[in-house]
Amino acid sequence: MTSQLSGVAFLLFLAFPLDAAAQAAPSNPITQTLRGAWTEAKANIRKSADVMPEAKYGFKPVETVRSFGAILAHVAGASYEFCAAAKNEKTPYAEDAFEKSAKTKADIVKALDGAIAYCDEIYKTLDDAKAAQVVNGAFGGPKGPRAAALFGNTGHYQEHYGNIVTYLRINGLVPPSSAPQK
Repeated sequence: MTSQLSGVAFLLFLAFPLDAAAQAAPSNPITQTLRGAWTEAKANIRKSADVMPEAKYGFKPVETVRSFGAILAHVAGASYEFCAAAKNEKTPYAEDAFEKSAKTKADIVKALDGAIAYCDEIYKTLDDAKAAQVVNGAFGGPKGPRAAALFGNTGHYQEHYGNIVTYLRINGLVPPSSAPQK
């Protein structure tokens, strides 16, 4: 019995190193987490723009909410606010700029693609040290770490993706995150 317990203990020792240093920590773990969340959030929003037919961009489940297209245009405008704060620069577009100007699927998708590209610049060049740097807050809010603006942007995408999923399902469409992966 003792030899069996010793054998089990030895196997556990091999499977789970006791020295924490033996388990290498990833480089820039905060940035890696933030970048992964951004990659998933932007893909779900962008793919949703393709899934919804142009004829349904004006769809809204009730009159008191934004249409599908208006949600995407809003997300695009807000992206510039969040990511300009993370870049510590003035936003090139107001939050409502595209809701006011982009009315067709092509115009909305173009605005969304531009916003994603603008934000990709900061997510791609980020590391944990840069993420901790203090910058101006998004939407004129208080100063804070650069990562706060980027977590805000990613969270905003995820928040509105929740709306979009409902809009797609009401219209008999499968949201990108539920679609079979190819």
